[in-house]
Amino acid sequence: MQDPLPAPEPAASVGPVTNLPLPRFVSMKSSRANVRRGPSKTHRIDWEFLRKGLPVEIIAEYGHWRRIRDHDGMGGWVHYALISGHRTVLVEKNLLELRFRPGANSRVTAKLEAGVIADLEECEADWCQVSVAGYSGWAPKTALWGVGKDEIVE
Repeated sequence: MQDPLPAPEPAASVGPVTNLPLPRFVSMKSSRANVRRGPSKTHRIDWEFLRKGLPVEIIAEYGHWRRIRDHDGMGGWVHYALISGHRTVLVEKNLLELRFRPGANSRVTAKLEAGVIADLEECEADWCQVSVAGYSGWAPKTALWGVGKDEIVE
């Protein structure tokens, strides 16, 4: 397995192919995706993503290829057809309490285990609304991976 990818440059930029912001979060469209050493099918496959919906961060673009990084900092190049603009987040805190409204004093609507993938509905400065398996609620942004710390999602 290769070393974790370096963090992207702090200055926001846009991708030369899509003109969308880099870095940005997306999710895996396929339940099986080859992660390659470089941006073509001739490059060696380093490993596979085996989890549909997993949030990943796009850190570079080249033609039909996107360089991505996962929660653990591992990554490589995948074909753009294997990713989706649908936003998801990965729960990082075990027994994360979802709240009815943003705020620590709001009633708890559900508890999620670490590693759960949830759909991202919206985010304010410090809280995000997520949904999974028929449950919906607000969670502190710091307990989720797949959304930027200063990102607002409407």
